[in-house]
This record gives sequence, C-alpha cells and structure tokens, in this order.
Amino acid sequence: MNAPPTPPPRDDARVEPRATEPGARGEPDEVVDPGEQGDLDALADLADLADLAGAPLIAALRRRFAVLDRVEEVAGKRWRILRPRDPAALIDDAAFERDGRIPYWAELWPSASILAERLQDAPRAAPGAPRAGGALLELGAGVGLVSLVAQAAGYRALATDYYGDALAFARANAWLNGQGDLAIREVDWRALPADLPRFDLVVAADVLYEPAHAELIAATIDRALAPGGLALVADPERPTAAGFPAACAAHGLAIERSTTTRGEGEARRSISLYALRRPW
Repeated sequence: MNAPPTPPPRDDARVEPRATEPGARGEPDEVVDPGEQGDLDALADLADLADLAGAPLIAALRRRFAVLDRVEEVAGKRWRILRPRDPAALIDDAAFERDGRIPYWAELWPSASILAERLQDAPRAAPGAPRAGGALLELGAGVGLVSLVAQAAGYRALATDYYGDALAFARANAWLNGQGDLAIREVDWRALPADLPRFDLVVAADVLYEPAHAELIAATIDRALAPGGLALVADPERPTAAGFPAACAAHGLAIERSTTTRGEGEARRSISLYALRRPW
C-alpha cells in the first residue's frame, strides 16, 4: 500500500495469531511436486516476478523472501495466505529517503479481515449492501486477502498497491487458493493513472496511516467511484484517521460509520467501517 512519510512503530497493531501454521490443520506447506522443483528454481531466478504465474511465482517468492504460509479464517471460510515472515526486515532506508516507502503491505491487518467478512457476506446482506458481480477496486491491497475474498464472492476485482512485491504476493495467494490469476496494477494515490476507470465498489483496509492520507483516500475514492457506487474503508480507529469524514464530505461523499470489535482481552480492538456514497 502507499507508504507514509514517517515510520511510526506498528507493534501495537499487529495481527493476533488467529491463523495457524501450515500443517496444523492438515494444510500442505508446499504447493509443488518435488520432482518439478529444479525447473521451478530456475524460473524463480528470473528478475521480473510479473513474468511468472502459478507454481513458479510461488517458488520465486519462497526463494526471495523468508515467508509465513498460514491459514486465515474469514466468516468460517479458510484462506491460505503467503506473506513475508518479518516485514521490518524489508525496510529499505534508501527507498524511505527517496520516496517515503515503508513495507506495511507485508502485514495482514485485522481491518482486512473485517472488510473481507463484509464482502464475503455481501450476497446475503441487507438491502443497500454491496452486491456481488460489479467491478471492485482495492486500494492498498497488500498480500491480497480482501481482493481474493471479493473475487471468490463474484466481484471483478482489481488489486492495487504502491509496491510491486505486494502485488506479486497477492497474485501468488490467488493461485494458492485455486482462483487462477488476480488482476493487479501499481497505483500511487498521489498521481492516479489517467486511464483508471470507475468502479462499482472501492474498498480499502487500514490505509489511513498519516493525517495526509485522509485527503488522499477521499480524493481517490471520489475519482474512482462510479455513479451510484459504494466505497468501504476499514480502519482500526487510528488518531490519524480523524480527518477522514471531513475530507469525504468535502468531496461530496455521504458517509456512514459502524464499529465492530476483534480479539479478546488486551488484544481486543475496535475497527471502524466507513461506508461512502454519493448523495445523488
């Protein structure tokens, strides 16, 4: 997802261990036949992950990153998610100085699970809820859980992120879960592509890291949301999100906010889900 200009610590917002290590529930840790490993290792050495798909892409990510391969549950359905084991190890000081990049994409945030649950339940939801079948844009997709759930629910999903590596993991996770490939695009909220179309549904989870992101996300939604469309933004009630409702209102977006909780004891936290529509 788009990187903030400053690197505040995020240990307080890390995902609690709801997911399990591979094998704990009988999930295989590897997705390739050992007899194919030699060929896959050769493909994994290609410079551009975008040239790979399926098992070769997964093998390349396993070779290039120390990874976690876990099962994440969304409303009772299990999703196998591959992601970097240590996001902090991916911090590149030169990239941060040059472009403010921090690899928040490598975490699997609780807000993503809440948003994914909303999309998975959409076909059974009350009137006015997002319906499957439309074009969906995810902002700051990270390792792709939300887009995968949306695609499985029948949406035509486009996963976007500021990091090419994030989108490679999102594609790999689509293959791991039997979906085939996932449509992706690198997008910078500060300079949206001129040819970016409009979408029936725009979604984002835990993207309001800095105060400036409130305006960036509101403006992006305003630009990308089709007439009559709906945007859903999940946020763990960060103080930096305080200006988001006002930024949305300034762009003519009607906003409703609901709150849910996730976790137990000290790990319990509130997640806000913002629903945005045009009032016309």
